[in-house]
Amino acid sequence: MIRAVVLGLGLALVAPGWAAAQGVAERLNDYPTEARADYVFGCMAANGQSRQVLRQCACSIDEIAAILPYEKYVEAETVLSMRLTGGERMAVFNSAVAANTLVVDLRRAQAEAEVVCFF
Repeated sequence: MIRAVVLGLGLALVAPGWAAAQGVAERLNDYPTEARADYVFGCMAANGQSRQVLRQCACSIDEIAAILPYEKYVEAETVLSMRLTGGERMAVFNSAVAANTLVVDLRRAQAEAEVVCFF
């Protein structure tokens, strides 16, 4: 009985630290697996289909995720996608300061990831 109480007390003392660590991990890993895989597929299509390129592309999205929150990543990707669409209604995505800032932040994160992962 005493052992069960001590064990329970030990878990109670460890649990708050574990919960805090889990919160930090979730914040640092907020990119869904599908988004990471999509990036890696696109990266490999542009850079080659080897095992080395797979490692480099996976490293790249990990570096981007460490720099840019997922919400900002999605917003920047949306702006880039809308710029490809063209047309009068899409002109705001080409000239808006906020849209340009999102793209610049993504490009900066990609450049840093390239330096870390591809050189």
